[in-house]
Amino acid sequence: MNNENKCKSEYNKGISCDVKNCIYHCGEQYCTANKIAVGPSSALTSADTVCATFKPKAE
Repeated sequence: MNNENKCKSEYNKGISCDVKNCIYHCGEQYCTANKIAVGPSSALTSADTVCATFKPKAE
């Protein structure tokens, strides 16, 4: 199975991610984390939010 097909079979449907330097990012916009956490709870707009699940890829 090539990497793109692997991404499509293991990604979280309904989650689109553009953060290419995250270990859970796969393909063009897939997130392969088992679950995600978004915060902080004090956010008032989408610009105030962050993905707390983000982990940088090793270089």
